[in-house]
Amino acid sequence: MSLETLWFCVIVLFWLGYLFLEGFDFGVGMLLPVLGRDNTERRVLINTIGPVWDGNEVWLIVAAGATFAAFPGWYASLFSGAYLPLLLVLLALIGRGVAFEYRGKVDSECWRRNWDRVIVLGSWIPPLGVGLLLTTTVLGLPLDAHGNRVGSAFEAVRWDTLLGALAVVGFSLVHGAAFLALKTSGELRERARLLAVRMLPVALAPLVLLLVVVQLREGALWTLVPLAIAVAGAVTAWRRLVVDRDGQAFAALGVTIAAAVVTLFGALYPDVLPSTMDAANSLTIHNASSSPYTLEVMTWIGAFGAPAVLVYQGWTYWVFRKRISTAHIPPVHTP
Repeated sequence: MSLETLWFCVIVLFWLGYLFLEGFDFGVGMLLPVLGRDNTERRVLINTIGPVWDGNEVWLIVAAGATFAAFPGWYASLFSGAYLPLLLVLLALIGRGVAFEYRGKVDSECWRRNWDRVIVLGSWIPPLGVGLLLTTTVLGLPLDAHGNRVGSAFEAVRWDTLLGALAVVGFSLVHGAAFLALKTSGELRERARLLAVRMLPVALAPLVLLLVVVQLREGALWTLVPLAIAVAGAVTAWRRLVVDRDGQAFAALGVTIAAAVVTLFGALYPDVLPSTMDAANSLTIHNASSSPYTLEVMTWIGAFGAPAVLVYQGWTYWVFRKRISTAHIPPVHTP
């Protein structure tokens, strides 16, 4: 395997980690006003992701950083070609992080409600933007021979990329509800489980449709396998939720997003950003990559750094693995 192919696979893995971990993270934020009937229940919801949400966001930084270092041509063309959605994502993530820290600083219901709105908004915008960005890199932009976008700043906003935005949002909603069913107890857990059961067929429909569109346009014969696995994972998750097996349902949703990512990037390879104007202008793992020496240095750094990060994050999830409920929430007080 060439270093270009290796780093393409590593970047795909980073995106998978981000979609899986930040997916339920965003889902919890989006469901805050739906499942949180009072401040105590909303605190329970926030506390389920409180110890991990910032660590989950690291996967986005690493994915973008690895793309910049390994494939600077891909990074430059994609991020400049879709800079408006990316800017909205960054602003939403900043506001969301501030809201998590500030909502409990003042003992005022109005204060908490306003920051809760920031959390909800900051949880809806990023999956929309990330879904649009990833679909754009799979389905392409109008690129000239120099890798520059041709046309307006809204060339990345099309019906097919909007379908990708809805796909990530729908997955995040279901994933978040399944996570809450896994992490909470009592009445709140049951409401989360029932919501996931009701939402799943509709919320995951855009993801399945997106995979079909990509398969018909760019897919190979072998990408039919992960596409089928993604559909099977979604069906399995719904059936496990129905019989109250939230852990198995959560794992099945993980299989669904993993198979979906393999389908999307498998159809993309060896391109990294196709040109919708002329296939000769498409960016590939070869013409968009860094020098072999750079990739070699990155490989050595990644070989030592990545396991340490994975072990630390795994340890964090293990420490905070227990369920929580409203009984674990102390009264609100002003620090």
